[in-house]
Amino acid sequence: MNFELTEEQKRFRDAVRGFAEKHLRAGALERAHAPGHPWDVSKLMARQGLMGITIAEKDGGQGGTLMDAVIAIETVAQACPRSADVVQAGNFGAIRVLAEYGTEDQKKRYLKRLLSGEAITCVAMTEPDAGSAVTELKTTATPDGDGYRVNGQKVFTTHAHYADVMLVYVRYGPGTDGIGSVLIERNAPGVKQSKPSSFMNGEEWVTTWFDNVRVPPGNVVLKEGGFKKQIAGFNVERIGNTARALALGRYCYEQARQWALTRKQFGRHLAEFQGLQWKFADMKIKLDAGQLLLYRAAANADRGFPSADETAIAKAYCNQAGFEICSEAMQVMGGMGYTEDTLIEWCFRKCRGWMIAGGSIEILKNRIAEGVFERTFSQRPPKPDKA
Repeated sequence: MNFELTEEQKRFRDAVRGFAEKHLRAGALERAHAPGHPWDVSKLMARQGLMGITIAEKDGGQGGTLMDAVIAIETVAQACPRSADVVQAGNFGAIRVLAEYGTEDQKKRYLKRLLSGEAITCVAMTEPDAGSAVTELKTTATPDGDGYRVNGQKVFTTHAHYADVMLVYVRYGPGTDGIGSVLIERNAPGVKQSKPSSFMNGEEWVTTWFDNVRVPPGNVVLKEGGFKKQIAGFNVERIGNTARALALGRYCYEQARQWALTRKQFGRHLAEFQGLQWKFADMKIKLDAGQLLLYRAAANADRGFPSADETAIAKAYCNQAGFEICSEAMQVMGGMGYTEDTLIEWCFRKCRGWMIAGGSIEILKNRIAEGVFERTFSQRPPKPDKA
């Protein structure tokens, strides 16, 4: 078993590192606290070939692997943590579902602009009464001639208030088999959005309402029975989420390590105090363990065996580890780590959100337990016995 990157992967990593150091490190602090999407970075990355890494060349992508995208996230994050989000948006989630399951017409109309960095898409999935229990979604797609009319409400959708087009989970009929997805442009008649609200990490979200929105047949991505395909794509998206959590933990670790090597108290460098040495040892163990779990999930997915178990294990561990490492780095750096003059507190807030988004830690542990016992465990209450 080889735990080393291939020579090609190393060259790719080095190229991304050179790009990030030259174009992204300067302004990283300001970028993290700026509102909205960093469109300048998005377009710059598109020119560098970092958008659509995992998408086939025939569709305008780079024809690379999930491991390539993970390496890009990790490398970019060490120079500019905020810019790692741009890599995620250009390689995972809705854009990947569109590339994999969209029609040629849909790709022609939307994918080109997304890959150019001039536009962004999002997954409109969560609803007020359908969070972890996503199969409880109520947004409906009712037949209307050769198309559909969509009615419903979505919340907590990343990028929703500036996305050109949304991949919307809808219900065509009852049960899990009745769920699929459609493409709806944000400025389409009947689409309404609330004023932006802020998450703890500073990102903004809006409530989106669909009021009898007309969806032509050409904007249907997955019809009834498409839920499993969507969730398979969502499992892959979790690898990007996992990579960012671990990468931000590593960023904070490196910042705190440099601090411990230069900062003095009581006439000694912080690195000389055993209490802090143990903190760094624990952080390093978590980083190494998380790296192995992340690479296992990504490498096996690239080989055509995407494992929901491996993805869940990697995300649950790395989300928690990333957050804990950010917290410990903040403790090491004291008041400076707690200020907005460093990115430690921003990474701390960012990592905390990933323990909820994309599958909460608790839901992931439920999924892992199903693998342990080789059976499913319904979270719903038992149905009453019929008299």
